[in-house]
Amino acid sequence: MKTNHITPEEMTKRVSKFKELEPLAIQKDANIPIEGRDVVYARQLLSVIGLDPAEGNTPINAGAPIVGAGGITMTHAKCPPGQGPGLHNHVNTYETFTVLEGQFEVSWNDDGADTIILEKFDTISVPPGVCRSFKNSGKTDGLLQVIISGGVHDMNDIAFTPAAADKINSVEPDLVKQFEKVGFKFNAGLASD
Repeated sequence: MKTNHITPEEMTKRVSKFKELEPLAIQKDANIPIEGRDVVYARQLLSVIGLDPAEGNTPINAGAPIVGAGGITMTHAKCPPGQGPGLHNHVNTYETFTVLEGQFEVSWNDDGADTIILEKFDTISVPPGVCRSFKNSGKTDGLLQVIISGGVHDMNDIAFTPAAADKINSVEPDLVKQFEKVGFKFNAGLASD
């Protein structure tokens, strides 16, 4: 069977250096208080692998050093103790978490009542249609690898719970509208019309 040849220059486009990763631009909106951003994002989302533009586009993988890897996206989520995004649902994709540093609590189902603690190198894969959240349950900063696979990972794939919207609006009235402007939805767990 014939194989493909790739030059060092071409392979360089398929390398991500952790020290060179930058937090997503969407997380730097000075008009949104950090307490509001913390409901939707890990404190820092570092995009590693993004979608090929032909596969879709989402601000979650904008600026990824590696583009196109069979439909998956990968980010590193850096969270201080106690921080992590609220309950959200991925309609069509799996979300797989692996702890790289620290300890994380992963919650699932519409109320987040079911939980598991993951230690370094532990992995959990949450299937489509199940609400999930994670937070750093350790005493030091944590790092979580997040892989999205099995469907189109765009803004139509993700929705947060109404409780997340309420938490955002408790930071500042109508703050949730800032997130809705970039495509976030807050209807996870609600019956369809």
